[in-house]
Amino acid sequence: MGVLRPEGSLPPRVYWVRRAVVLAALLAVVVLAVMGVRALTGGDATAADPTPSAGAEAPAPEETQDAGTPACAPDALAVEMSADATSYPAGALPTFTVRLTNTGGTACLVDAGDAQRQILITSGSDRIWASTDCPSGEPLQLLLAPDQTDERQVQWDRNRSAEGCAPDQAAAQPGTYQAVLTLAGATAEPVVFGLE
Repeated sequence: MGVLRPEGSLPPRVYWVRRAVVLAALLAVVVLAVMGVRALTGGDATAADPTPSAGAEAPAPEETQDAGTPACAPDALAVEMSADATSYPAGALPTFTVRLTNTGGTACLVDAGDAQRQILITSGSDRIWASTDCPSGEPLQLLLAPDQTDERQVQWDRNRSAEGCAPDQAAAQPGTYQAVLTLAGATAEPVVFGLE
């Protein structure tokens, strides 16, 4: 079998697809290895200079962590949320689209996991539901380049919630509701919707 002209019992396209898969797997291994080495060596700035000069002070822990990618500052993180409808008939579940955009000039990290990203639904002064009351899943560390946007959807099951994942919460009643997204110190404009 030639390198540029595959020969065999299968069509040449099959061999090219196999080669592409192998190359993609190798590339993924190299990328993961580089990220692993950076994670192990980039977070420990003190290892580069183990013997500071006699008059120098040891760096503060915050400065040591600055060697890696910084967390997104609230003023460099634009958070937006929209609902897929303004009114939901009985049985229809509200779905919210959450958009995070790095508006800063450098790449930054943000944990957008369920435990950190809060969608709070209220009706007047009544706290109805919060996505952080019963978070599911692991942390979701996002690396956002400047002007990069990440978009995800969150669905509400129309039931109330309480902190600590309390079971047997009542269903929300028909009425007008407001949802507010908060993440990493940044807050989105409220989304108003109705349940029928």
